[in-house]
Amino acid sequence: MLHFLPAPLRGAIALLLYAVNTIGCFITMTPFMLLKGIVFHENARNFFTTVLMNLGTAWITLNSLILRLTQNIEIKREFEDEAGFDHFSTRKSYLVISNHRSWADILLLQHIFNRRIPYLKFFLKKELIWVPLLGIAWWALDFPFMKRYPKEYLEKHPEQKGKDIETTRKYCEKFKYSPISVINFLEGTRFDRKKQEKQQSPFRHLLKPRAGGIGIVLSSMGEHLSRIIDVTIVYPENRPPIPFWEFLKGNIPVAVIHIRSYPIPEKFAGKNYETDEVFKTDFQQWINQIWMEKDERIEKILHP
Repeated sequence: MLHFLPAPLRGAIALLLYAVNTIGCFITMTPFMLLKGIVFHENARNFFTTVLMNLGTAWITLNSLILRLTQNIEIKREFEDEAGFDHFSTRKSYLVISNHRSWADILLLQHIFNRRIPYLKFFLKKELIWVPLLGIAWWALDFPFMKRYPKEYLEKHPEQKGKDIETTRKYCEKFKYSPISVINFLEGTRFDRKKQEKQQSPFRHLLKPRAGGIGIVLSSMGEHLSRIIDVTIVYPENRPPIPFWEFLKGNIPVAVIHIRSYPIPEKFAGKNYETDEVFKTDFQQWINQIWMEKDERIEKILHP
């Protein structure tokens, strides 16, 4: 609808609309966040959590409306399985893994998975709960917090090794009854050629995957997850790196999003990534195989 506007003006309007939506959502959530923090009755807290999740979903829905209003991007969805989204449910829990090309990835993933799987959440370090405003919002929306001990601390206190996994696992027990979608960008940062060269990455279109993050997710809550959703994001008309401002201006004409899912290997669920060296080695090899297949998939999308 705003496609006729000059790119900088369109970008400024899009940024303003996203900011207003976010601030409005936070203000609306504030009384329910406060009530959840001071009320200790379990049923009441569950009610406030449900309200907050609905508000979070409404925020994503409005972001999708802004996307349609300000962007002329063609989103091509590709599925490994012809059933498409029929495999997924908001009543099941998932681990979503993806490559990372732009900050636009998050908006697009929220857009295509909204109301098809549970609200997408990131595993966060426990210390981030003290971030002003955002910390309480993440807590209220039941983002999973992960306790990590520094390597130096563990060297001095080896008896604490593995305790962080146990603490996180206890925290995640509630997700057995409350579905969740945990998302992890395995590269840890957005892809660009300089980073690729610095890493000496063996992949043509990807940075090296960091297996530790999802290794800890599976160690903490693998038994509560239904499937892994493997997402491959490609912007075939744009060369990385792709600044978010380019997306806001409407300079990303096409996004290809390939989706496949598979069950979590039983041999990985419930293991301790930080103390089980055999599990760690097997898991890293498994992730590297997924990344090899993803690299080949991107090559075919870019050069059909």
